[in-house]
Amino acid sequence: MIKEFTSEDIEKLEKLYRAAFVNSLGGFKSVVLIGTTNSQKHENLAVFSSLFHIGANPALCGIIVRPSEVPRHTLNNILELKQYTINHITDSFYVNAHQTSARYDENISEFKEAKLTPEYIDSITAPFVKESKIKFACQLEQKIDLEINGTILLIGKIIYVSIPDNCLMTDGSVNLEAAKTITVSGLNSYHTTKKIGSLFYAKPATWPKEINL
Repeated sequence: MIKEFTSEDIEKLEKLYRAAFVNSLGGFKSVVLIGTTNSQKHENLAVFSSLFHIGANPALCGIIVRPSEVPRHTLNNILELKQYTINHITDSFYVNAHQTSARYDENISEFKEAKLTPEYIDSITAPFVKESKIKFACQLEQKIDLEINGTILLIGKIIYVSIPDNCLMTDGSVNLEAAKTITVSGLNSYHTTKKIGSLFYAKPATWPKEINL
C-alpha cells in the first residue's frame, strides 16, 4: 500500500511526527559537530545536520540555523567572533555527539558534558574536536535571514583543514570510509557508509566509466 500526503496533510500531522517525517524525506545528510567560543571563552559544541557545499573557489559551505526563539549559542558565538569549526563524527563517539543537542546553559561546555576534548590549532579562535579525524575551520562571510520560515543561512569560507594522509585521494576527494565518517537520516538515526563506486565526469553520448583510485 502506498501512502500519499498533500501539503495540507503534512501541516495537520502531530508536531514531532511531522518533524521526523519531513526531516527524513531528503535521505542521508551530513552530520557534524560545530565548535565555537565567545569573548568570555565559553566553549560551545553542537551537532548539525544542515551542512552543505556552496562552492570550491572560493571554498564556501553553508549551514542552516533554526529560528532564534530560544537561545542559540552557536549562532550567537559565530556572529560575535566570526569563526567556527566543523568536525566530522565517527561511529566511535556518535552518542557523545548526539548529547550536544541537549539544551545546556551558555556557561556550560558541551565538550565537558559530552565527554569530548576541545583542541585549538594554529590561530583559529574556535575549538576543534580532538576525537574527530577530519575537521576544518570557517570564517563567517555572510548571514542571510530566510523570511519563509525564520531560519538563518550562515555562509562560511573554509580557512583551515586538518585531514589524515590516508583519507585524501589522489584526485583530491576525501575518503570518508577511511575516516569512518558517519551520516544521519531524520533527526536521530545515525548510519555508517559503504562506497559503491567512483565515476568519471559524465559527457553526452558517453556512458560513465569507473574510476580506480
